Amino acid sequence: MAVRSISDRRTLIVRGAGAFLLALLCVLAIALLQRNGALDGVNFGLMRMAGAARDSVTGQHVTTLMRLFSIIGDTAGRLVILAVLLPALLWTGRRAHMIWLAAMMAGGTALNLVLKQIFAAPRPNLLPHLDAVHSYSFPSGHAAGNMMLFGALAMLAGRRVTYLGAAAIIALIGISRVWLGVHWPSDVTAGWIEGLGWLALCRVWLPARRG
Repeated sequence: MAVRSISDRRTLIVRGAGAFLLALLCVLAIALLQRNGALDGVNFGLMRMAGAARDSVTGQHVTTLMRLFSIIGDTAGRLVILAVLLPALLWTGRRAHMIWLAAMMAGGTALNLVLKQIFAAPRPNLLPHLDAVHSYSFPSGHAAGNMMLFGALAMLAGRRVTYLGAAAIIALIGISRVWLGVHWPSDVTAGWIEGLGWLALCRVWLPARRG
């Protein structure tokens, strides 16, 4: 049993590392395609659609909703969520889960900051920005960070409904960044892939669920 357990553990580590490396390769591929203009058709087309929708009759109301999701998905919003969840996990006797979630988010945030500095991609200027931004654009920190956070929460809960809810929130936060004109769609896609890869790697050390 012990030999089998060690073998299974090694298999999980290899799979997690493989998924993470694959995600990084996909992010690199998207960055190269974006830089060479191969994604201009998709990026410009979708952002122009967002701009037209913003100027429509209901666009103002949708913009308010998009601002809300963008605020929730901002770094400050994620910190507030963690400030509530981490003590709650500790209070309910799930110290290992608390440490895993905190370490996963800290490492994932650092990863995104490093990738942004490596690619140093400017923000899109096709539409007026409806959010104040000062960092590089690629990959999207909102997309990556919330894929990590809400994906991790779904994994900790382990219920189908939580996965569906997490997917909806992740999608809306990513879409909000394109709607607000501060990210290309490819920035958001790369952020989602980055977040998924990091989750796949960190899942190896996910504590077993209790209760």
